Amino acid sequence: MERAQECMKQFADKNRSECEFLVGDLVYLKLQPYHQHSLRKVVNQKLSPRYYGPYPIETKIGQVAYKLTLPDESRIHPTFHKPVDHAFISPLLPLVGIDGDLPKVLVKIVDRCIVKRGNQVVTEVLVEWANTFLEDSTWESFSDFR
Repeated sequence: MERAQECMKQFADKNRSECEFLVGDLVYLKLQPYHQHSLRKVVNQKLSPRYYGPYPIETKIGQVAYKLTLPDESRIHPTFHKPVDHAFISPLLPLVGIDGDLPKVLVKIVDRCIVKRGNQVVTEVLVEWANTFLEDSTWESFSDFR
């Protein structure tokens, strides 16, 4: 049993790197795209940025946890386990509303169509939202915008 555990530890340690940060260092914040649905709703999660920053380290908590100085409008907890020091990045954190979802700000209505829902005919509009890509436009019921 010990031999198997040691073998597993060797394979796990092969991909690990020891890095330590000091207070004041600039680091990138890694957000998991599939777990952070409240931060940014997109059609294709694989193409959304995984790293944001750089942000300065405010304090070191324990051996591997750090508290970052994040912008005031971010609604993300500032304590993180091992931020990264290199990455494909986005300079701004996604904006999050009070309820944890993205605030929806209408930019323009791109298109409209008529669809049948059950026994009713409903008009839907293709809405372009602020702080999103054109591909992230959604079809919404026209009665919601009246």
